[in-house]
Amino acid sequence: MDRIPVKGIIFDLDGTLVTSELDFSLIRAQIGCPSGHDLLSYINSLPSPYMREEAMNIVHQHELCDAQHCEVIPGVKPVLTQLSQMGVPLAVVTRNFAKAAQLKLKATGLPIPLTLTRDDAPAKPDPTALLRVAQTWQVPSYQCVYVGDYLYDIQAAHNAQMPSCLFAPNNIPHYAEQADIVIRDFSQLVDALCTLDINRCRDLA
Repeated sequence: MDRIPVKGIIFDLDGTLVTSELDFSLIRAQIGCPSGHDLLSYINSLPSPYMREEAMNIVHQHELCDAQHCEVIPGVKPVLTQLSQMGVPLAVVTRNFAKAAQLKLKATGLPIPLTLTRDDAPAKPDPTALLRVAQTWQVPSYQCVYVGDYLYDIQAAHNAQMPSCLFAPNNIPHYAEQADIVIRDFSQLVDALCTLDINRCRDLA
């Protein structure tokens, strides 16, 4: 724990720890969600419980199918092992529903004991799940870090007054500048965390 300034690390799941082939354009088309709209927000806005249930069932089917084919992203397991050996608590916060997340973690054998899904708390960028993990660990949010691959992950971390790490293995997105640190490969994570300015994060909290 001496090497890094954080006392807990929370990870996104899809695109961060495991691969995902969810076709969001197809899902939007099937439930009638306009392009560019957030799927979960759109479903919540539907006018009847029946419509919301039917739309969510379609999303569930896609997520369960995706869970059958996911693989661990290269470099993830050695880093998780290293962090565990350092005594760093690890958790997952994902927009997946619980069954799909559990299937992915079981199939890939990732050693993460605590997982919160959209069944447990409002979906990101709402900060509730991140704050709940920090509370479980009895650690201030600014002493944790959230690692993810998308804008919602950065926004959720900021909303929780928590440092953010963007995992960007391909092109660096325009919103990367909003993250506290950026990595291209998981082998860079521990060294990148050493550069994190916890004092600045505490001042913002």
